[in-house]
Amino acid sequence: MSDVIAAPAVVRVPVVGGGTFPVHRIYCVGRNYVEHAVEMGHTGREAPFFFMKPADATLPVPAGQTGEMHYPSLTRSLHHEMELVVAIGKGGRNIPAAQALEHVWGYAVGLDMTRRDLQNDMKKQGRPWCIGKGFEESAPIGPITPAAQVPHIHDAEISLTVNGEQRQKSRTAKLIWNIQEVIEHLSAAWTLAPGDLIYSGTPEGVAAVVAGDELLGRIDGLESLKLKIVG
Repeated sequence: MSDVIAAPAVVRVPVVGGGTFPVHRIYCVGRNYVEHAVEMGHTGREAPFFFMKPADATLPVPAGQTGEMHYPSLTRSLHHEMELVVAIGKGGRNIPAAQALEHVWGYAVGLDMTRRDLQNDMKKQGRPWCIGKGFEESAPIGPITPAAQVPHIHDAEISLTVNGEQRQKSRTAKLIWNIQEVIEHLSAAWTLAPGDLIYSGTPEGVAAVVAGDELLGRIDGLESLKLKIVG
């Protein structure tokens, strides 16, 4: 039986060394650095929680290029959240933490762009805040590096500058729930599949950007992510 409309295109992220990584789903971990949890009004090591973005929210940026993100509608408070992204290459459910890294294909630099005012409004009303997180181009990502090439990724410097000024800086070792634990918890709720991306959480320093701003995200060992906000 033939489709009655054109099939949606699959978003593909460039891979270091050649090839592309087709995106299946995007999972995100909330408040996974202590200092960020504090700046958002929370404390302590709470149980991990997750939200999702649609796969076509992915905004791939090839190495050496500057991606362009259009300033989204309905918001006056677009925030950056710099993150280590985990690319899943082997699916599974109820994956033990001790085996979690066997399911990881690689890693990338990513941004969880957030319409903060809309997210906060939904929180106050006790409503889902998809409108604050899951919009077009809200998941910029740089090239994916194979996991074997970055064995130190679990204690790497992560940073973001905006127009050359430092906004965020930390280390991936400061994740409240490390990558193995995140995969264990996530795979208890969803069956992970090849092509899934996991945005692992942002350190402190999240703040607003406006049209014309230039963002540079870096994580030691990975290709950097350059992004310009356009009107």
